Amino acid sequence: VIKLRYFVKVPYRARAALTRRAVFARDGWACQYCGRPAENLDHVIPRSKGGEHVWENVVAACRRCNSRKENRLVHEKGMKLIHEPFVPPDGFRLSIGRLEPEWDAYL
Repeated sequence: VIKLRYFVKVPYRARAALTRRAVFARDGWACQYCGRPAENLDHVIPRSKGGEHVWENVVAACRRCNSRKENRLVHEKGMKLIHEPFVPPDGFRLSIGRLEPEWDAYL
């Protein structure tokens, strides 16, 4: 623990970075169509149909569901999302390995 003599402002990050690992963490490493372990990312609205690569349009998906959906919209294939994709809250972080319980007060 370090005690500072004066306040040091930490730069503000508007959003958590949209990475493969972050999407899997947000979605609990589960396919958002069937609940099985996820191994792919899927754009809910395909990029070829105007969908963007943003948090609200990207979900974790298993290989089977990703292949089944192909380049179509969710409702066109009769599929439903378990949870709607969302932007993680401020402070969203990924745990790399095991964190020490004593650190909880500082994180």
